Amino acid sequence: MSQLPELEPRDAYALWAPHYPAHAHNPVMLAEERAMLSMFPESLLGKRVLDAGCGSGRYLLHALRRGATTLAGVDISSEMIQSARMELAAWRHDACIALAQGSLTTLPMPGEWADLTLCALAVGHVDRLEDALFALREVTRPGGTLLCSDVHPIGAGLGWQRDFRSGGRRYAVKHAIHTVEAWHDTCARVGLTIETMAEPALDPADVPMGAHFDPRALSVPVVLAFRLRRPG
Repeated sequence: MSQLPELEPRDAYALWAPHYPAHAHNPVMLAEERAMLSMFPESLLGKRVLDAGCGSGRYLLHALRRGATTLAGVDISSEMIQSARMELAAWRHDACIALAQGSLTTLPMPGEWADLTLCALAVGHVDRLEDALFALREVTRPGGTLLCSDVHPIGAGLGWQRDFRSGGRRYAVKHAIHTVEAWHDTCARVGLTIETMAEPALDPADVPMGAHFDPRALSVPVVLAFRLRRPG
């Protein structure tokens, strides 16, 4: 399998943002979203929700649908923040939503701010898993929940890349590999309890007719998803 040119996340999402909808738009994202939503609290009424690596606002919209009224989204890409702002403006709500540019390791939030912290398909953009999980823990209140997902490390061994198309060309986003063992070890070091872990494969029903994809994705995990708890 030929390798695509890899871009740093900030550069990649600057290109990708105009074409990145605020919903799961490929089979991997659909598998990821089912796993993450199965771990969501049924109601977020009265809860503070932070989406770290919010992209175009996909999980902020899910949080709004579950009653959240105080939300914050942070993303490394100013272009993605602008996309999220437009998506959220089109959604009728009376929630207070703050959007800011920032990295996963230097989140522009007060400590212990969030009741629920989300980080979907973004942790792999940080080389050191410990740096990301420590920062996510610090902005979550004691007793609070963290929902995190990433592409499964098995994909890297099969030659898969996180790819997208822009201007008629295909690119890949630079992505660090964090193993299942690294997640368990790092959570223990930074003081996070793993409550649930999911490793979904693709659902054949999500694969469009005639799509070009590696059929091994139907029999191996494509996503890692975790529900974590900051002990309180």
